[in-house]
Amino acid sequence: MNTAAYRANMRKLVILAVLVLIAAVLYMVVDVRFDNQKLLVYSMRIRVPKLIVMLITAFAIGGASIVFQSIINNTIVTPCLLGMNSLYTLIHTAVVFVAGWGSVLATNANLSFAIDLVLMGLTATVIYSYLFKKTNHNVLYVLLIGTVLTSFFSSIQTTLTRVMDPNEYDALLTTLVASFSNVNSEIIIFSLAILAAVIFVLRKDLALLDVLTLGKDQAINLGVDYDSSIRRLLLGVTLFIAVATAMVGPISFLGLIIANLARQLLKTYRHSQLILGSALFGMAVLMGGQLIVEHVFTYSIPVSVFITVGGGIYFLYLLLTNRRA
Repeated sequence: MNTAAYRANMRKLVILAVLVLIAAVLYMVVDVRFDNQKLLVYSMRIRVPKLIVMLITAFAIGGASIVFQSIINNTIVTPCLLGMNSLYTLIHTAVVFVAGWGSVLATNANLSFAIDLVLMGLTATVIYSYLFKKTNHNVLYVLLIGTVLTSFFSSIQTTLTRVMDPNEYDALLTTLVASFSNVNSEIIIFSLAILAAVIFVLRKDLALLDVLTLGKDQAINLGVDYDSSIRRLLLGVTLFIAVATAMVGPISFLGLIIANLARQLLKTYRHSQLILGSALFGMAVLMGGQLIVEHVFTYSIPVSVFITVGGGIYFLYLLLTNRRA
């Protein structure tokens, strides 16, 4: 163990945590009327749930992205390649298409979240468990099939929108873009319970991540049930992404950005540090982006737009630098 490198990374994580705390404080206090108790209570009632959801989303996407990249041994891919984002848009489009925008399935935030989470979780669990068995636990085949499923879900969703009523389509568009503007505080505890349950179930597999990244042969020689661990971790990744996507909508490039920033900053193979660093970067990105959205652009542009543009540029940078390397 390189003690000096470990301590250096811990110092970096502490500094990053302090920056996240500063960003959280700024988000909570900027443009708040502390001299008016009613306005202060109203502001806190709106901002506290948003802040908590941003923290949960950053943790879920950051942790899932690091685990996913380690599983497939590639640092420029994200769990969205498994088709979760496309499945989310298909579910919402299908609900509006079948039941209508005015139905309780579309207007009730709690019911909509439950439908998203159950369908995405069941679909991911059934499909990827079946695919792992049929492909003899080959992660690359599963990733390829996930890319095909993404195109398949997108094609169905596009077909539904073409025959949908234009007025309902306009209303639907607002739910297909990730946004923290209208957060349902009632789903926070439910989401935290699901994430905690997944972490508890996968705690032994998460502890083996450092060993799993050594490769299949080395991990098996060290006594690890490689195929079973990889299957369970991949299912955990899909559930984490399902929770994050169901809460705020699809944020395609966030995982790519924060996972690679954590790897570049820490330069370690310790997943305990990488997951924490990725989550902290995600919190900083989301809170900083939301501050810009609310106080510079006055809600005219959702935070996902900035993440998509920045993520696309960063993705090209990673491709070019990896090619040179």
